[in-house]
Formats: sequence, structure tokens, C-alpha cells
Amino acid sequence: MQAAAFCPAHVTGFFKAFPGDDPDRAGSTGAGFSLSVGVTTRVRVSAGSGHVITASGHDPGGTAVSEHVLRQFEGIAGPRRTEVCHEVGVPAGYGLGASAAAALSLSLALDAALGTGLGREGAARVAHRAEIACRTGLGDVIAALHGGLEVRTRPGAPGIGEVVSRRSGDIAVISCIAPVRTSSFMRDGMDRINGRGGRMVSEMLESPDTARFQEMSLEFARHAGVVTPRMEEAAARIRGAGAPCGVALFGETVFSLVEPGGERRVLDALEGAAGTTITSGIGGGARMVG
Repeated sequence: MQAAAFCPAHVTGFFKAFPGDDPDRAGSTGAGFSLSVGVTTRVRVSAGSGHVITASGHDPGGTAVSEHVLRQFEGIAGPRRTEVCHEVGVPAGYGLGASAAAALSLSLALDAALGTGLGREGAARVAHRAEIACRTGLGDVIAALHGGLEVRTRPGAPGIGEVVSRRSGDIAVISCIAPVRTSSFMRDGMDRINGRGGRMVSEMLESPDTARFQEMSLEFARHAGVVTPRMEEAAARIRGAGAPCGVALFGETVFSLVEPGGERRVLDALEGAAGTTITSGIGGGARMVG
């Protein structure tokens, strides 16, 4: 059997972490947005055992999360020979949720190919558990499942966590300067940022303004101590062009959400700055593809 699924990349602007021993209840609240680019995963399942994972496009940053998803499905459906191909549309390590996109697209495709009947929410829960276990993310899976501009109001896996999302015609211009290992920050940096992240979630629920979201994102990243001089330079260029600016967590990455047509002035402002630039619409949630 064969199946394929797509999951959008996702950017978190700020968050409050909720760690715990139960992976279904661990996660985060926060706010962010999904992109129209992401990861498409194609699977082929046959009799036998073992698996092969390949990737095209960008380097996926390792296979640990995908292997965790595969082990969970082996526990549900028994051993199968599984061929996995990730078509990776965003670079890993830049705060774009590449690992979550790989995990969720793989989980949705495996559920369809194996006929395990988990459904969209159940398959997403498998991906969330893999992210928690591998320490590669807290809230990207549930956010990317819904898509759009979102506020995560309750932590946990899909079916437990809660999300308020809305569609947007905005364009995201993202400056990817250098990668950061999410797992290292999740181990060392949470205590100093949780209080501020929780207050920001409350403010976003009261006034879901896109420009204010970006201001809070930059403020949050500065408070967390993750804004480098190169990020400050990129942010100054963007704001100097009259556009808002936020920070993608966790990567040496800044972004600007603008109305269609406004992306040109942001791209011009970033000309000659460090890093590479991605321009994308705001995407819908994860889904099956042909």
C-alpha cells in the first residue's frame, strides 16, 4: 500500500512550556503561524520488516523523529517493510518546525497506508509523542494540524491541547541566518521565559493583532536571550523599511508578516544581509495528498 501526506512548516513566535511525564499532556501554549511550504512524505508498505528513510530537498536534520513514529506504528500494526521518502521544503534547525512536519506527514501517510484507523487526530497524536520524546518540539504538531495563524490555548497532544486558529492572506518573509538545536534550548532555557510567554498568550486572546504578535515575538526572544547581533541587524533592516518583525523559535531566524505586495520592501531591506530568505503564504493544516 502507498500513501502520501503534506504538513506545513510552522513558526512559533512565543510560548509557555508545559513539560511532564505524560507526553499526551506535555506541550505548550503560545502563538504562531503555518506556511504554505513544508514537508510531503510518501510511504510504501509491504510484507516483511525493516524500514528505509530517504529525503530530498533540504536536509531533514536526522531521522530520529521519523524512526520514533515508525516504532509506534509497528507497535500498533505489527512489523512491515516500510519505505519512507520525505520531500523537505524548508531547512531544519531554523525554527520552521521541520521535524514536526516530517513526523506529522509521516504519521498521516502511515495511518492511511496501514489502515490503522487512527484518523487525523490519532495520527497527529503519534507525531506529537515523537516530538516530545526526541525533544525537538512542544506545540508544532498541533499547530500545523490546524494551520493558519494560531493561538495554542491549552497544552497537550491533539485531542487534549486546544487551538484557536484563523486563516490569513498575509505573506511571510523569513530570513534564515543560522540553525539552532531545539533540544539544547528545551533542556536549558525554559525556566526564564515561561512567565512572559503565558502573559503574552493571554494578551493575544484578548487582541489578536498580527503586528502586535510580531512585536511580542521579538520581545520574547530578547527576554529569552536568543537574539544574536545578526538577528538584530536583520530586524533593524525590516523595521527600518516600515514593516513589523518577529523571531522564529528556535533558530537564528527573523520573519515579517505583511499584506500581499508588502513583501517587496522587506526583501529589498534584507538585500545583502546574512542568511537566505524564504517567502511564503500562510498555509492551511496538514492533509493527505495524491
